[in-house]
Amino acid sequence: MDAAAAALFAKAIAIGLGAIGPAIGIGMIGAKAMEAIGRNPEASGKVFVPMLIASAFAEAIAIYALVIAFSIK
Repeated sequence: MDAAAAALFAKAIAIGLGAIGPAIGIGMIGAKAMEAIGRNPEASGKVFVPMLIASAFAEAIAIYALVIAFSIK
């Protein structure tokens, strides 16, 4: 395996593993938010904004993994 192939493999592993955690986290955030809204529909406004903020924080981890994958040479 030459250096270029190893770099491509490392990039794929970095973004693949770096995206699994945020994907699971965002799924859990959405599921719990839907459960909360299902139990109390009047509180949907109070649930929606924190859900978006938590999703943005989780997505930031995937963006960091993408930046690391792009920085591998």
